Amino acid sequence: MKEHQGRIFSGILIILIGVVFLLGSLDQIDIGDFFSDYWPLFIIFIGIWHLFSNNFQNAGVGLVLIIIGGFFLLAELDVLRWNIWHILWPVLIIIVGVWLIFKPRFTGYKGKVPEIKENDLDAFALFSGIKRKVESPAFRGGKATAMFGAVELDFSHAKLEGDQAAIEVTAIFGGIDVFVPRDWKVVVDASAILGGVDNKHRQSDESKVKATLFIKATALFGGIDIKN
Repeated sequence: MKEHQGRIFSGILIILIGVVFLLGSLDQIDIGDFFSDYWPLFIIFIGIWHLFSNNFQNAGVGLVLIIIGGFFLLAELDVLRWNIWHILWPVLIIIVGVWLIFKPRFTGYKGKVPEIKENDLDAFALFSGIKRKVESPAFRGGKATAMFGAVELDFSHAKLEGDQAAIEVTAIFGGIDVFVPRDWKVVVDASAILGGVDNKHRQSDESKVKATLFIKATALFGGIDIKN
């Protein structure tokens, strides 16, 4: 379905570009002036495509692109007459904060998700690096944050209390690596704003799964990798 939607929006974009050049060939518009004034429409269109292709899940990137394109379009049309950068970044920061507060957790997962309230893990790296090897025989959950720094979490020798636990990892201008055993199932709730969350974890057969780790991952201008 996502690939079908992607083809539809790509086709629409190509059609619109063709229409613009056709109108230019018919001397109905000046192509140079059109692209000079309306180029932000392409940013808006990409944002809309991102929303639909992801079924409005992890909508942050799409919304940010639409807002950025909208601001630039208003500036090009002289609706906004002051320096756009003076208001764009504060508005984006506010939107990101509101989105993180109200974003649903683990959308699409049908089972019960444990609360992220335990403090068996509490790691915070600011302009530094932290390596944490979790070897608890009954790990219950916790949080890790990398801000202008790096955090490495290794669960290779850990066991989960009740065979499931939840952690929250946040990378802000930083990076976090999470190493998870192959016989664990990983359920990821990813939020990325100009960053990335990459789940590279390779799970064993479902019949061999011994535990489930829920990871709420947020990357703001940073990166989070989940792997074996």
